[in-house]
Amino acid sequence: MSEILNPLYTAVSWVLITFHDLLNFTNNEDLQWSVGIIALVILIRIILIPLFVKQIKSQRALTALQPHMKAIQKKYKDDRQKQSEEMMKLYKEHKTNPLASCFPILAQAPIFFALFWVLNGISQNKPHGLLKGEYLVSAQEASFFGAPLSDTFLGADVTSTKIIAIALIIFMSATTFTTQRQLMVKGMPKMDSSNNMMLQQQKIMLYLFPIIFAVTGVNFPIGVLIYWSTTNLWTWGQQYYVIKRNPTPGSPAYEELQKKRAAKGLLDEKSNDQDGTTIVENQPEQTGQRKQPKKKKKRR
Repeated sequence: MSEILNPLYTAVSWVLITFHDLLNFTNNEDLQWSVGIIALVILIRIILIPLFVKQIKSQRALTALQPHMKAIQKKYKDDRQKQSEEMMKLYKEHKTNPLASCFPILAQAPIFFALFWVLNGISQNKPHGLLKGEYLVSAQEASFFGAPLSDTFLGADVTSTKIIAIALIIFMSATTFTTQRQLMVKGMPKMDSSNNMMLQQQKIMLYLFPIIFAVTGVNFPIGVLIYWSTTNLWTWGQQYYVIKRNPTPGSPAYEELQKKRAAKGLLDEKSNDQDGTTIVENQPEQTGQRKQPKKKKKRR
């Protein structure tokens, strides 16, 4: 197992060491290692942007398929197996996946575990990857607001470290919840909640992930808590930008954007992508008397 993870240990530790060395001019070991973890998040999330785009496309494709999905559910309401088969066939035909929203999290999982073991090895004096020698000693002494980066809530003996860990766990869980809620409230079209697989999946994620992070977070090193809190902030900002600038058709954010464009006179008609119809915006009523047509002067 370690042979499989060694390349990841090397990659993670290389990023941490590289940014540690780049910030040597600060003469602040705590800052150097903490920024290294944040830089790891930024690097990974930039690499995952194509996957995020694929996630958005898949979610919008599922939105467009809602009428077909409801028809299948109605047709095979008494045959769950046939209903599932037809759903899978529909997803395959339109090249979409109902689990696409989980892809960015699943893609980060290997990096997450690699960072966990690299930081865990610091406290146990068991180096992983390139984090050896003087770098290992330096990382062992590094802290975040006085809490060693390799300490966990359960493993810490110092009260201040436990307080920092709890604060980060609460922040990590809260940002997970608000990010998912932002998507459901602003970024998703209004749907009938009954027998809606996509909406049910989103509701499960809304409550399940924060609980998982809150329960398991007590075993995460401080550095891992910093990593996941930072990636949550990135996700929230990235999602906010997409919802604001390019919202899903039929969503509250889409309707709000259309109203703003119409108010500015940038929109005369809009397409309703949910049912394929075109809605023409009401034109402002003219006030005052009707202008009479001017008579043209006759040529002599």
